[in-house]
Amino acid sequence: MPEGMIVKALAGFYYVLAEDRLYQCRARGIFKKRGIAPLVGDRVIFTPVGGQEGVVEEVLARSVELVRPPIANVDQAVLVFSVREPVFNRRLLDRMLVLIEKAGIEAALVLTKIDLLDTLEKIDNEIRPYREIGYPVYRVSSKQGTGLEEVRSLINGKISVLAGQSGVGKSSLLNALYPSLDLKMGEVSQKLGRGRHTTRHVELIAVDSNSFIADTPGFSQLDFGHMEPEELDSYFREISQLSKDCYYRECQHETEHDCAVLKARQEGVLDELRYQHYLEFLHEVRDSKEGRY
Repeated sequence: MPEGMIVKALAGFYYVLAEDRLYQCRARGIFKKRGIAPLVGDRVIFTPVGGQEGVVEEVLARSVELVRPPIANVDQAVLVFSVREPVFNRRLLDRMLVLIEKAGIEAALVLTKIDLLDTLEKIDNEIRPYREIGYPVYRVSSKQGTGLEEVRSLINGKISVLAGQSGVGKSSLLNALYPSLDLKMGEVSQKLGRGRHTTRHVELIAVDSNSFIADTPGFSQLDFGHMEPEELDSYFREISQLSKDCYYRECQHETEHDCAVLKARQEGVLDELRYQHYLEFLHEVRDSKEGRY
């Protein structure tokens, strides 16, 4: 039986790409009984039926898995945020980074619509903490063509998932990078201050022979599921590094004695907003845990 990759899941069908041919497949009922849901990005074994249809027989082991967006086996997450319309949202960025770090996926940040800014000083100050802890940051204007070559190099030869809230310009970015895609673009609702959903499902798009991009439905809410409070600090890179010098092994960096994170905060070494988001998420994880019991 041939092996392929699921590039789209829609209305109960799984579209499997194998040797440049696309098969519309159903999954065996055994998957549902076992609680297994095939995901976009999954490598699968399938049985062709006729010329263009098939049945998914087996889902192969995943290297990584994201819950939202639901996708597997990606090489990197490209987090797309606009600097305006909607404004740059650091709380949402930090939430996304926590989940990306938990999944063990490399992340890069792409800031769109920089042509709407009179000066880059403010946004440069906001993104400096992310550059300092190792996240690549790209500034682009799809309208003016600024920064596109750098982002194209980032994507080349990889399976990338683009994620970000509605209206930040993911589809506009993809159209600017690869005009032949001709993706539908939405407009930001001026009245509501948020974007309309234009991408309705997760789909891997082949932009060349060895590069795939998953354009995903926009979102603005992400929860931490069954995360434990003790693990949260490991998903903040700078806090994880500092915590190695904490006196207590399971220090949670609030009021503990000889906490290296609190010391770094007092000395101005730790970005204050990142730390405040850590505390906010920590309390949320604790409340969620209490609600599970």
